[in-house]
This record gives sequence, C-alpha cells and structure tokens, in this order.
Amino acid sequence: MRTTQLAKPNEIERKWYIIDATDISLGRLSAAIATILRGKNKPQYTPNVDTGDNVIVINASKLKLTGKKAAKKLYYHHSEYRGGMRITSAGEMRADNPVRLLELSVKGMLPKNTLGRQEFMKMHVYANADHKQEAQKPEKLDINKLI
Repeated sequence: MRTTQLAKPNEIERKWYIIDATDISLGRLSAAIATILRGKNKPQYTPNVDTGDNVIVINASKLKLTGKKAAKKLYYHHSEYRGGMRITSAGEMRADNPVRLLELSVKGMLPKNTLGRQEFMKMHVYANADHKQEAQKPEKLDINKLI
C-alpha cells in the first residue's frame, strides 16, 4: 500500500522569483503571488508546512486597477479613538503607497494564522524597478503564464 509523502520543513527547496507588476491587474497578480507563497504550484504541497517560494515584486506603482476600483474600492483604518476612522480609496493608495496596496491584497489571500504570517514574510515589494535581492539570483516569472 502506497501512502502520500508529506513535505518536511528541512527537505523543501526554495526558489526566488521576480515579477514585474507593470500593467497587471491587482487581483490577478495577488492571487498568483499568494499561490507561489503558499507553495500550491509545487507537487509536494502540504497544507500545514510552508512549502512556498520567495517572491520579489517590482514596479508596484504601475499596477492596473480595472473598472472604477480606483475611486470606489475603499480601505478603512480606525485608530480606536472617537472620530479616528481613516478612509482611503485604492487610487489614492496606489499613488501614495503602492507597496501597501499590494501587501494588503496578498495578505488577505493567505491563511490567518502563524503559517500565513510566515509565508507573507517571503514577499518583497518595491514601487520601482530597483530591488535589494540581486544576490539571490531570482528567476524572472511571467505571471500571464501562471494564471
């Protein structure tokens, strides 16, 4: 009788991928990144083990928001004080802090537990084309082939 082989944390081989976010819609990009971070694109995927790869996203400021999302999609933050509600539209957030926009989107697609937080730490987002992970020799990944 054959049993399913479960991945062990010390046996996982991690790769580094670099993704250019220019003219890719926010949701499609976030879903693809979450899949890579969780390791669901690998045959040895195990739900309770972090089997994912590291992802570097460049040009986050050139993300595409389809339809009227730039004006109508709202992000809320409350300071827990009376009158402390802060509302920001997706268009304003893309202009002010595009890194935060992509991080919020991907974080919402990961599990809400310690494993999800550990997987989220493997994502590095940059607003322009410059990044610090040259030493890891990341592979360029075409997101359109993954979706």
